[in-house]
Amino acid sequence: MSLPKACIFDLDGVIVDTVPAHYTAWKAMADEVGVPFDEKENENLKGVSRFDSMKHILSLGNIEKSDEEIQAYTERKNSIYVDIISSMTPSDILPGVIDFIDTLEANDIAIAIGSASKNTPQILKCVGLDKVFKVIVDGNQITKSKPNPEVFLKGAERLGFQPKECVVLEDAISGVKAAKDGGMKCIGVGSPEVLSQADIVVDDLTNVDIDFLKALYSNEELHQA
Repeated sequence: MSLPKACIFDLDGVIVDTVPAHYTAWKAMADEVGVPFDEKENENLKGVSRFDSMKHILSLGNIEKSDEEIQAYTERKNSIYVDIISSMTPSDILPGVIDFIDTLEANDIAIAIGSASKNTPQILKCVGLDKVFKVIVDGNQITKSKPNPEVFLKGAERLGFQPKECVVLEDAISGVKAAKDGGMKCIGVGSPEVLSQADIVVDDLTNVDIDFLKALYSNEELHQA
């Protein structure tokens, strides 16, 4: 197989940069419970469900809360987050994304979204990509968050392909692990030091093209784009 049959995109950090919005919202919750929280700690929440993210923040301060209290925190966090992302436009799409999607479509490679975010439909609509992806699997449709591979395995299944026929594009450690545990190739988007489990890591999708995908599947030497 010289090319994948499908590419499954994470949303946050791959197609759009929602990290600052997430950080602002989670920082507000951390401040509320009196737990120190910075951008580095925010990295640990990438690809993780809201509930588990809030549990992680509480654990930083050895704080115990009931499930109902945790749920209330996540709802407040999401309200702050939604207020921020509601102003997103197509200009917020990250570099290289549109050209790469066009290239995949021109080569009959199916595309899907595999995101833990329950706000995926709203974000895609805001940036004008809500009609682009054949399959969208998000936090509303899964029971296990990354690093469990459920979101990507469901994406592959709905596209009608085996995991080995799919490439995942991810910016989070938990997402890379989910892709690899699910039996898929993975292109990391971000820092090679952070995403060391990915097959290859790129700064963004600007230089990811068909030749890049062919090299990924033929085990040729890959160079960071």
